[in-house]
Amino acid sequence: MKKIKDFIWPVVGLGAVVVSVYLLWHLLKGLSFADVKASLAAIPPHRYALAVLSTLVAYGALAWYDRIALLHLGVKGISWLFVSVCSFTTYALSHNIGASVFSGAVVRYRAYTSKGLSTAQVAVLVALCSFTFGLGTAFLGGLVLVLEPQLLERVSSLLPTVLASPTTARLVGFGLLGFVALYVIGSILHFRPLHIRSFKIEYPRPNIMARQLIAAPLELLGAAGIIYFALPEAGNPGFLVVLAVFLASFSVALVSNAPGGIGVFELVFITAMPDLPKTDVLAAVLIFRLFYLLVPFALAIGVVLLFERGRLADALRNKATPPATVPPAPVDGPGVTPDLRDVKVRKAV
Repeated sequence: MKKIKDFIWPVVGLGAVVVSVYLLWHLLKGLSFADVKASLAAIPPHRYALAVLSTLVAYGALAWYDRIALLHLGVKGISWLFVSVCSFTTYALSHNIGASVFSGAVVRYRAYTSKGLSTAQVAVLVALCSFTFGLGTAFLGGLVLVLEPQLLERVSSLLPTVLASPTTARLVGFGLLGFVALYVIGSILHFRPLHIRSFKIEYPRPNIMARQLIAAPLELLGAAGIIYFALPEAGNPGFLVVLAVFLASFSVALVSNAPGGIGVFELVFITAMPDLPKTDVLAAVLIFRLFYLLVPFALAIGVVLLFERGRLADALRNKATPPATVPPAPVDGPGVTPDLRDVKVRKAV
């Protein structure tokens, strides 16, 4: 059964890619490469620069995830540079390949154990980083649904009618905000750990919780900003709408387990932007994939290769070093071996 379960999620992910690409092909049928190229060329240079800045903000906040987790563990002495590179590599790989194929936990384990962290500490760090992302999604998603509940109507063709209604959307939003509020209260009042089957969720210290509530939304705002600045100014529905559509698209892509959310993310995002030309929306999504996924992915591969090359070189160097030899026992005179009882006496003295 365990082997069967190992194959289920990859199959689900590939199935999601196939179905989404098929639907996306029908959605974009009639568009040409020249149209998309023209939309990319129409983006002003300063908006490209703002998209790059948004990417840096997003990955900077992701590095803060790891730093927050290390503070929670009480681990000190690991430089910001090491944490930032480790976080960048982890998310660049997991965003593109998918957690079911190559979990980001593997990268963190290799990196942080080299700094002295135990397996249990790395597991807590990974869990807290994942929870921080979920907390930020719940917080921003709840705010958006409460303030603009009609936004789900943009994807009504992909959702049941009940879920797309403003009333249901607002209720879901209040539920998400209630979850965040419970987490905040539990942290401040030091609630007992929450047990869910075999899982135990411990409320962190208030200073850790406060950092989570800043870092997670900041990362999502930065990621959504990439697409917002890549969209044309004329007809742009506004940042709040782009943020809401981004949260929905990114969440569905993660749940689908499709590697990199290929097809799934594009399908939801383009469907939810009917008031803009499809070529412009597709161009913005391609910019997002390039800045947030593909370029970091290429850089992350290089980082992993350099890191593993260094570890291998250290291992070979240690293996090549001859073991320390024990010096011969001292002698009392030329060619005379001391009596063993004399040696014992000296040691005792």
